[in-house]
Amino acid sequence: MQTHRIGHDITVLSDPMPVPGVGFLPVNAFILHAAQPVVVDTGLSLPDRDFVATVSSVMDPRDVRWIWLTHPDRDHTGGLFDLLEAAPRARVVTTFLGMGIMSCERPLPIDRVYLLNPGQRLDVGDRTLHAFRPPLFDSPSTVGFYDDHSRACFTSDCFGAPMVSAEIAAGADVGGVEASDLRAAQLLWATVDNPWVHGVEERAYAASARPLRDAAPETILSTHLPPAHGYGATFLDMLAQAPTAAAFVGPDQRALEGMLAGFEPGGGS
Repeated sequence: MQTHRIGHDITVLSDPMPVPGVGFLPVNAFILHAAQPVVVDTGLSLPDRDFVATVSSVMDPRDVRWIWLTHPDRDHTGGLFDLLEAAPRARVVTTFLGMGIMSCERPLPIDRVYLLNPGQRLDVGDRTLHAFRPPLFDSPSTVGFYDDHSRACFTSDCFGAPMVSAEIAAGADVGGVEASDLRAAQLLWATVDNPWVHGVEERAYAASARPLRDAAPETILSTHLPPAHGYGATFLDMLAQAPTAAAFVGPDQRALEGMLAGFEPGGGS
């Protein structure tokens, strides 16, 4: 994993993942250096990742007070239990449903859970974190937040996009990506991760972006995108286009067999 510091308040922990035929998907976790430090998500659930070691390269894990789990998909929970052990004072911020989903694999210790719903707030000492449900989400337990001190918005999977290289996917800023390429990649991700977006009711969908519009964040931090500074209006416009973007159709069994044949001895000759 690579780390990038954004100002005084935020460290990005970046670990891009190759997606065959698509590109490299950023997979980010974050450390919010508040008076009560917050770790946002805990990385990929792969055996060769040591999330706690990466956190330790930035701060003492024993000082972590909150672990904000934006939702319990496997690319957000990789180091969760190791971090709970290394950070004995930390509590996991999630929803009742998120806690229930986690219990299907490994239950969270109830005494270390803090349930927070969209529309509620969390005081972390020197700032308030405002919880909201991002306009695009792939889990009913998804909760992002806006930090009123750093003016950064943590949007979970919303605004993600595959990048053309691992270097760009792990970069400290998405600003180097051509605007048209970024828009196309975001719309692709929106339809891959949120196929329901093609059936939304227009006014209700537009209203779901209101918390983000009202916050007008300076920085947008998505799990699946390099940090984006000054992109609020551009990303809101992308959201408006998502319902009419081309629907994603993945490979079927015939396509899979064709790909596998290419890996067989002599298949590429």
